[in-house]
Amino acid sequence: MDTEQRLLLLVEDDEAFARTLSRSFERRGYRVLLAASLPEVEALLAANTPDYAVVDLKIKGEASGLACVQTLHAASEAMRIVVLTGFASIATAVEAVKLGACHYLAKPSNTDDIEAAFGQTEGNTDVQITNRTSSIKTLEWERIHEVLAETGFNISEAARRLGMHRRTLARKMDKRQVN
Repeated sequence: MDTEQRLLLLVEDDEAFARTLSRSFERRGYRVLLAASLPEVEALLAANTPDYAVVDLKIKGEASGLACVQTLHAASEAMRIVVLTGFASIATAVEAVKLGACHYLAKPSNTDDIEAAFGQTEGNTDVQITNRTSSIKTLEWERIHEVLAETGFNISEAARRLGMHRRTLARKMDKRQVN
């Protein structure tokens, strides 16, 4: 594939991680554009049509990475979009795929994992189905993420809907954050 045709948009608000991932993709022949928020994504889309995108679920501003996925997919249905997040949940994974992402990866993931996800054009029926039942903590975590996705990651509104104090929700999110 020609280097000029491999345009990748990286939507990540962690500057150090964005630089590292950007350099890694550039070494593999991609031309990388960086954005940290939905308005930055929209501005870049006005002049560019990326072939690939890597979108963090939590980004700067009011919008979530899910809104970026929706905007990117609307700009180009052929774009291969991978959501990369430290806040993985079933609810957000399902929504990301519904909105146009081709894959959803939990951090930490490396460039090899992301590039492999770009290449997956179909589902995999050989994925292992485990007999492991979900713990109460896992169910709670998934419910929290479901409500966060419903509220556009508005912590105050999510806490209200969950019937807990905003600080309690913030503490629970800090404990489960994957780096």
